Amino acid sequence: QVQLAESGGGLVQAGASLRLSCAASGRTFISYTMGWFRQAPGKEREFVAAISRGGSATYYADSVKGRFTISRDSAKNTVHLQMNSLKPEDTAVYYCVADFSSLVTTTTPGRWGSWGQGTQVTVSS
Repeated sequence: QVQLAESGGGLVQAGASLRLSCAASGRTFISYTMGWFRQAPGKEREFVAAISRGGSATYYADSVKGRFTISRDSAKNTVHLQMNSLKPEDTAVYYCVADFSSLVTTTTPGRWGSWGQGTQVTVSS
């Protein structure tokens, strides 16, 4: 399995932007579909976005479509989540995920094999 490490979380005001990064270990980064999930206090983990192995296909949850952008840099084994126009309801722990066989439309948490430790994003009103 690939090892994942997120960074870039923090405390911001509503309307601000944040960029999350996820560094992946291993030489098979290009073999994995990558994505992001989030979990708010008292809520279930939910899908945010995913990107295909080559980066040509992306998929977003309706709640973030038009505000968030997922990208990947295969030369640096890194995935990014650019978050704009942040809202208080975006407050959550954000997890980077990877899977060898998942599609970008795989929104079930249990279908993703590798998870990072998570990074906290807090948006104040």
